[in-house]
Amino acid sequence: MLGLALLLGGGPFARAIDRLQLSIGGLTHPAFELHDIELGFAAGGSPPRLRIGRLRVGASAWRDILLACPQASLVRDGVACLAGTLHVGGRRLPLQVDFTFDPVSTHLRVDLRLPSGASLSLVHDGERRFDARLNQVSIDELAMLASLFDAGPADALRRYGASGRIDARLVWGPPSPGGRDVVRFEGRLSDVGFSSEDGLHAGEQLAVSFDASATATTSGWNWQLRAAWEQGGAYLHPFYLQAGPVLQAQGQVGAEQIRIETASLTMEGVQQLALSASLWRGGLVLDRLAVSLASGDLAVLGPRWLAPLLAPALVERLRFAGTMSAGLTMDAGVLTGLELVFDQAGVSLAGAAGDRGLAFGPVSGHVPWRANAQTQADLRIEGGHWEALSLGAFDVRARLKGGQVVFSPMQVPVLDGVLALEGLELTRHAEGWQGRAGVVLEPLSMQALTDAVGLPQMAGVVSASLPGVRFSHGELTLDGALVVSVFDGYLHVTGLRVSEPFGLASHLQADVEARHIDLGQLTDTFSFGSITGFADLDLKGLELVRWRPTRFDARLASSPGDYRRRISQRAVQNISALGGAGAMAALQRGLLGMFETFGYREIGLSCTLANGICDMEGIARGERADGGFRIVRGGGIPALDVIGYNRRVDWHELLGRIQRVIEDNVTPELH
Repeated sequence: MLGLALLLGGGPFARAIDRLQLSIGGLTHPAFELHDIELGFAAGGSPPRLRIGRLRVGASAWRDILLACPQASLVRDGVACLAGTLHVGGRRLPLQVDFTFDPVSTHLRVDLRLPSGASLSLVHDGERRFDARLNQVSIDELAMLASLFDAGPADALRRYGASGRIDARLVWGPPSPGGRDVVRFEGRLSDVGFSSEDGLHAGEQLAVSFDASATATTSGWNWQLRAAWEQGGAYLHPFYLQAGPVLQAQGQVGAEQIRIETASLTMEGVQQLALSASLWRGGLVLDRLAVSLASGDLAVLGPRWLAPLLAPALVERLRFAGTMSAGLTMDAGVLTGLELVFDQAGVSLAGAAGDRGLAFGPVSGHVPWRANAQTQADLRIEGGHWEALSLGAFDVRARLKGGQVVFSPMQVPVLDGVLALEGLELTRHAEGWQGRAGVVLEPLSMQALTDAVGLPQMAGVVSASLPGVRFSHGELTLDGALVVSVFDGYLHVTGLRVSEPFGLASHLQADVEARHIDLGQLTDTFSFGSITGFADLDLKGLELVRWRPTRFDARLASSPGDYRRRISQRAVQNISALGGAGAMAALQRGLLGMFETFGYREIGLSCTLANGICDMEGIARGERADGGFRIVRGGGIPALDVIGYNRRVDWHELLGRIQRVIEDNVTPELH
């Protein structure tokens, strides 16, 4: 200190000093600590140097910090360094340092200037006030500075190709003499963009402003935060988010926990969204969480939040309506409670062009769930539709406990019938939801059903009993057989499996047997002409993709037994048309024109569909020497055979023929 006094006083001894070194043991503040500080001046033009043995800021610490000052001064008010260079651990940082320090008042100011013109300033008033400012600092420059504290966040910024800039200010100091420390942090992120390598996270033109403060207490800190997303959009798989939300929160930071006492988020489509939480400071592990949503507009929230989460492949086709309120609780990171309240809510899934798709609602009611307690859910569904099948109003009641849902018996009106569900249970496993039920379709008018699905009107009723239906991993499986009465005969369906029944990649597999089908009712229904008698159909290996046939092996043959067998002229011509080019009725035109109907002994036709081609055959053992195959074998007088010659037919072409046969309800021309 004597040497310093002589130098500052400008006495005659100052000119004789070759080297001056100032040492300070340490400088301590709640925000930082400096230890083993040495400031040296040497004669001969060597720039003054400041060495700091150890610097701590928060939980980060550095050793061997060297500041070289080509322009320096030592005056009565302290030391100053201009255009200095900074080395940390032997590595020079790409920035310029201006530094002033008064050893008497311990007033400190550091200005860091970056090559881009951005700057970082640090001011300590010698008491307890600490002021730091970032001015137009780019994300790249921020990553460089952040790497001095922790390499992890800096590496993450680089991996995401983050860009943009930040302006911010942090002030640490007591509000008044003798008061507790207060920290205030405010700033704005501008023109921010980022993108992950896999494309699942990206944002552009983002702008966020923030204003936070914290006040020291005997046990930690009380804090408040306000953040506003002002501009830009971001995709965080599977959600696309846009500017607008404003967050306000407050809580405490203690020695072991961070507590969010209250937090509210203002955003479009929500009357109120609030949460409270606590986290363990070690690793930021969630201890407790409670979230509440009041009067959420599903027309807004559904497409943005529910559809991407529940059915990301169907986002463009899903529509929502009504309102929903919700509550959620978690303890130790595990979901412990969920509360849902619906008010006139509805959801619809648009079908393909010309299809009605799927819709349910309006739905009103309450669904409470607890991890360790049984609860009761009650919903009223006012109706809906699946494609052309309209559903009436029905109630849903269920007992919920943990990962199990047990439904009370349900009666769902379908057209003029009822679909009854018995023993419906759902259980959640690690691999997803699984369930089972018994299904009974009470008598449903075939006239109402065919009118609804746009088929020619049919008479009679349809009913079915499915004692065992299972659901697992998005697939419906039928245990046992489905039996449906139709055209005075019946359909017997086995091996029924349906994957993603409501999805874009729906897939059905089944084997179907039809027995004793009345051909008179069938041909009258479809305006095919007139055929009296009965037929059996075996449809093996049926596969439907998006509800359209892609594979099967179908064989139609006359039923055994003694019954009247007659076929009309028009039916003969239509069967010939289905036989493809070259098919013919083996009877002279003149003789054919003399009769309205003909007797037959048997009818047979088969189609094996694969890769869009139907391989056709006729009656068993009905092959002809000329390569033709019999579709109708005549009987009685006159005897009449219908013969086909084209064995490979494009499936879509065959469907077109059938459609034309049904639509062209005219008297056939005989050739």
